[in-house]
Amino acid sequence: MASVSSPTNKLSSSVQPPGRMRVLKERSGPSEDGPVVYWMFRDQRIRDNWALIHAVDEANRAGVPVAVAFNLFDQFLGAKARQLGFMLRGLKQLQLDLQESLQIPFFLFQGEAEETIPDFLRECRASLLVTDFSPLRKVQRCKEEICKRVSDLVTIHEVDTHNVVPTWVASEKLEYSARTLRGKINKMLPEYLIDFPTLQTPSRKWAATSRLIDWDDLIADVLRKGAEVPEIEWCEPGEKAAMEVLMGSKNGFLTKRLKGYSADRNNPLKPKGLSGLSPYLHFGQISAQRCALEARRVRKLFPQAVDTFLEELIVRRELADNFCFYQHHYDSLQGAWEWARKTLMDHASDEREHIYTREQLEKAKTADPLWNASQLEMVYYGKMHGFMRMYWAKKILEWTRGPEEALEISIYLNDKYEIDGRDPSGYVGCMWSICGIHDQGWRERPIFGKIRYMNYAGCKRKFDVDGYISYVKRLVGEIKKRKSESLLSQKAKELRSS
Repeated sequence: MASVSSPTNKLSSSVQPPGRMRVLKERSGPSEDGPVVYWMFRDQRIRDNWALIHAVDEANRAGVPVAVAFNLFDQFLGAKARQLGFMLRGLKQLQLDLQESLQIPFFLFQGEAEETIPDFLRECRASLLVTDFSPLRKVQRCKEEICKRVSDLVTIHEVDTHNVVPTWVASEKLEYSARTLRGKINKMLPEYLIDFPTLQTPSRKWAATSRLIDWDDLIADVLRKGAEVPEIEWCEPGEKAAMEVLMGSKNGFLTKRLKGYSADRNNPLKPKGLSGLSPYLHFGQISAQRCALEARRVRKLFPQAVDTFLEELIVRRELADNFCFYQHHYDSLQGAWEWARKTLMDHASDEREHIYTREQLEKAKTADPLWNASQLEMVYYGKMHGFMRMYWAKKILEWTRGPEEALEISIYLNDKYEIDGRDPSGYVGCMWSICGIHDQGWRERPIFGKIRYMNYAGCKRKFDVDGYISYVKRLVGEIKKRKSESLLSQKAKELRSS
């Protein structure tokens, strides 16, 4: 971000560890007692939110009111009804909780945030804008533009409330692998993996009336526009639902399903062996730090499972943010290491047994029933098992005209259908599978070069492939049946009302 000053790592509030906040823009004009605005983007929650804690604390120190603003991008990076519906239903709950528990107003804008956020800051005469952190290019460029457009009277703070150790603190450079980042993060955990302070109530209320949001109309609109990828049924949105998945008495991950995590997480036939938290972590409806704190409390019972979970939750997730933050070409062949680019280009013209178009792949029309099952699981269920995502992406490399096309198609499909698409972990997953990011060179072979190879026979050695294919067939059949019944019920309602 060329126009943003380098992180100062100074903290104007004493309630959070040093370095979690960095200054993107200092006020250059005279100090004024304008309100504080928290532009919420990636971390859509009230509880355990360092950015909201910081915004309220700064407002109370200055004796000014605070508001939360959210900008709804039009189909952000290709998001459809599946992703936008989930997000908006969570935000609807969040607005109600904000008003009832903290009397903090919530403002929703539509359009380009480069315009809506500066306009709102001018309208309310804000003195401080607090933002949460995302390493994605579109968001970083948006913040850079906002820094240019806002008044000299506005300071802008960015708070990394998504990661346990802030990305810019964990490392000042692009890390080569989990091995090179793990030690740095583990050394900092005693300082950063701490309990959250109590979120204070603002000392001054917002004077202006917040604008009415017609949530039902807004949700209906995004469902209509993005109907090509409908909502999912298995995952209820919102903070309360997220905590239920983590700690629920019936089927919570840490309370009921943790024991088998180490053994079951790589078995596609045991989807309940996974935590089920990725949609909530992606939309920030739960804090990774909260998940880690609660997991650490039960480590004595299942040490191996907890350690495996924390590796995925902290090291692997934060490695993905590190990659996207320091490597702006995080979704193209340009972002691969030199050895990987060379080996892929050396084998780009190798003969392929099959070459499929994007449309054929999207419709699961390949000669591989295992791959087809994984694609259908993603299209209909909205979540492909993590082990299958690796196999799925590597076969796309094998079946397309070259690595650039393979990467483009894998990211397109992942972002379109996965409930947690358009995420650093998703981009890194595709880059790991196709471009060897965070991996090493392996024995050279056709098409893949030195990129790690996966095949059908290898999957058969690890799990019941036929059982997985049958499982997906049943799953898709049930989803189609429920959808058909829902449409018939809706038509019957319309006939009765007419």
